[in-house]
Amino acid sequence: MAMTYRCSASRAAGIAVLVLFAALPLFAQPQGRGEGAPRYDLTTEATVTGTVESVEQIASQGGGRGRRALGGTHITLKTNAETLDVHLGPTAFVNEQKIAIARGDTLQILGSRVGIDDERVFIAREVKKGDSVWTLRDAAGLPLWRGRGGRP
Repeated sequence: MAMTYRCSASRAAGIAVLVLFAALPLFAQPQGRGEGAPRYDLTTEATVTGTVESVEQIASQGGGRGRRALGGTHITLKTNAETLDVHLGPTAFVNEQKIAIARGDTLQILGSRVGIDDERVFIAREVKKGDSVWTLRDAAGLPLWRGRGGRP
């Protein structure tokens, strides 16, 4: 009887190891995002101030590469040191928050510098314009639109 128990225990352990190795690729995949879509990175968080050069609504190409992987409302922000492609969030969410940004506005943006393939973008967490402050992501960088309308 003790021998049967040992065989069953080692067989169960072997099966558990096989299941774990089979599941590893699933954990390596980005969950609920296109392959090229970056995640907010708290280690690259910074505050920038600049002037809006343009405001665009970019159509997402689900799983696309580059800027298209981050469809939604983008602004081009010119700072003293650089010009940034700033991703605010899905256009429907930005409109719902009544975020009013136009060319020539001066903004202060708290966000994260991330890369998509060979492109660098700045994902906004908080946007300040004069006395107005719009929060787009929580302190951990998670989008406030999460779980709404099937979005991640």
